[in-house]
Amino acid sequence: MPAETAQSSRRRFLETSSLATLGSLAALSGPKNVHAAGIEELKVGLIGCGGRGSGAASQALKADSKVKLWAMGDAFQDRLELSLNSLQKIEDVAPKLDVAKERRFVGFDAYKHVIECCDVVLLATPPQFRPLHLEAAIAAGKHVFAEKPVAVDAPGVRRVLKICEEAKAKNLSIVSGLCLRYSYPFVETIKRLHDGQIGKIQNLQANDYRGAIWVKERQPDWSDMTWQMRNWYYFTWLSGDFNVEQHVHYLDVCSWLKGEYPVKAVGLGGRQVRTGPEYGHIYDHFSIVYEYADETKLISNCRQMPGCIGDMSCHVYGTKGLAHLGERKRGMHIKSDSGEWRYEGEENNLYQTEHDELFASIRNGRPINNGDYMAKSTLVAIMGRMAAYTGQAITWDMAMNSKEDLTPPAYDWNVPMAVPPVAMPGVTKFV
Repeated sequence: MPAETAQSSRRRFLETSSLATLGSLAALSGPKNVHAAGIEELKVGLIGCGGRGSGAASQALKADSKVKLWAMGDAFQDRLELSLNSLQKIEDVAPKLDVAKERRFVGFDAYKHVIECCDVVLLATPPQFRPLHLEAAIAAGKHVFAEKPVAVDAPGVRRVLKICEEAKAKNLSIVSGLCLRYSYPFVETIKRLHDGQIGKIQNLQANDYRGAIWVKERQPDWSDMTWQMRNWYYFTWLSGDFNVEQHVHYLDVCSWLKGEYPVKAVGLGGRQVRTGPEYGHIYDHFSIVYEYADETKLISNCRQMPGCIGDMSCHVYGTKGLAHLGERKRGMHIKSDSGEWRYEGEENNLYQTEHDELFASIRNGRPINNGDYMAKSTLVAIMGRMAAYTGQAITWDMAMNSKEDLTPPAYDWNVPMAVPPVAMPGVTKFV
């Protein structure tokens, strides 16, 4: 695509999707490392070197001509080296790697050292650490890419909301890993729905049916903390559970569609397939009914089981028709009183677009701040988990003001970490 066309596409994208919170030119009032409209080389730091972190680093390095991956941090040395080795094999990424051994940081404090020496940080650790790392990055005046979700509990969400307000005041960009907001097919389809193509929205449905994922066998020399960190997905304190860690994508899409957040959630969930101790204590399925202020319902279902049908989609039912939204452009389909429509436009790499927009915002001094929706959509997911775990109706205010803090007493490899019991509806209490 020619440069001029690409720039026009970017402008249309930002205008129609309402993704950017545009501030005053950072060159006039922001910190020096904003690089507004500048040509300086940007030093990128990766915090969390798993598969998603490696992908984010690759996309960041492709997003701008004058960037380097300057520092990396992870809890585990082997994860960091595996990530770096994988990046070195990518032809158009390898020349932009400059991660000297002294800038490869390992341990719970690695994030501090990465932030200190970089201009832009990519946060891709387990979600438990997102509020802590985001707070440190914004306090240091750094731009951020923050993977979803951004917290595992309500105190974390409240903390992130406050941090994102501070980022606005500093003219710093925070781009969210809720990547469907950066998908051209989703943006165009949702714009049509907002324009009333199917009338008033009456009901929504969000499906997230997936197969099995990885599990790592505990080794004899692993402490409790090491085992749980290696298998972070299976522990609520680290991942938030499946409804939060993965299904947050389509819960976010539904509230984007609706233009508001649900006021109540009732639902169920449990462990039907992943029942062994190697799977920690999270659920493998959830079914939540969310309710909006106008009594519109969102039926939310997610499952993570092998050998079952897969489906990741959103369905919207209005007074004048219906719409189906999926992750391929052919999945974008509106059927209404005025006829049928299918998305036939460009199908972008939404993961790449996130980073293209982040680095463009740094260069042009127009910071993007996705903070409000990335935090509140995370809370929607947490609210559903609370409803399923407790068996109670959980309101938005209850969820937002919850005192349940899942942070461990200490981030310490040697402190005993008992596995919490599996949540039992009617027994597990709302906190």
